[in-house]
Amino acid sequence: MKVIRLHGVGDLRLNAESLPVAGTGEVLLRVTAVGLCGSDLHWLSKAAIGDAQLVKPLVLGHEFAGMIESGERRGERVAVDPAVPCGACEYCQEGLPNLCPNLRFAGHSETDGALREYLTWPVHCLHRLPESLTDSEGAMLEPVGIALHAVDLAHVKPGMTVGVFGCGPIGLLVLQVAKVAGAVEIITTDKLVHRLEAAQTFGATAVFQASNGEEIAQVLAATRQRGVDVAFEAGEENEAVEAAIAAARPGGRVVLIGIPADDRTTFTASVARRKGLTIKLARRMKYTYPRAIRLVERGLVDVRSLVTHRFPLKEFNKAFSAAQKREGLKVIIEP
Repeated sequence: MKVIRLHGVGDLRLNAESLPVAGTGEVLLRVTAVGLCGSDLHWLSKAAIGDAQLVKPLVLGHEFAGMIESGERRGERVAVDPAVPCGACEYCQEGLPNLCPNLRFAGHSETDGALREYLTWPVHCLHRLPESLTDSEGAMLEPVGIALHAVDLAHVKPGMTVGVFGCGPIGLLVLQVAKVAGAVEIITTDKLVHRLEAAQTFGATAVFQASNGEEIAQVLAATRQRGVDVAFEAGEENEAVEAAIAAARPGGRVVLIGIPADDRTTFTASVARRKGLTIKLARRMKYTYPRAIRLVERGLVDVRSLVTHRFPLKEFNKAFSAAQKREGLKVIIEP
């Protein structure tokens, strides 16, 4: 089978490898769609993400869908939860599997991901796709789960005003999920015009182009100087963090989702302190796939429109180049 492995900074190689053999509790999966995420780009540009370093050639890819090729569920189209928590530690027992210290995650550290034709994965992590959902939509359920978890952390309530700072795929999904949760005003910012146009399409009530913090005054003016009840940072840059902190109302909540390139998050402490803000950091997600499937299946969250680029496995360099240049919105590789 064909496999793409990261060997070092900027060094992706297409290899031929043997078909994997399913272990206990696993099935063989034929990969049909893989979304490229910002974290994949971190791995490519630094051969690391945060404090996790590349220790051996790694297969990237954690947003994916496929077809089961072995076992009782053979022939079933599925979306794949890339996280495999241990289930036994105190965090798993407390309902925090995303914080499990023993968690294995596809395309991270020493656990190979989905940028290949076949892989084996625990059967309990596979969620059946309704016939109405395409394979690429199945791959998009992982970022929908990230958005769901972030909105859960924010406790968005009907009638609230929400700010989304960064309108890449995650930010656009947060926008949609917050709208479903009852937010009536959703203000978004981004540096790229085509992303702001997408935000308007998905229901943003106001959009402002980010430019050296100048957008903060516009956000405050749009809320009559009150500020937003909840601010979501999804820009992966400290400028977006500062904007989210500055735009949040006193007593509001700020949820940080983005992964900064330099592994540092900074903001003006006095602003956050004087407002008495609650700041939460989103760590992946919990058990969100069933909810994500229902939202997409019923048309409450649109993921199909987010997919703007598709490439076969052999054109992986073009796919990563498009993602790095932030062309369109979501890049999908279809093995």
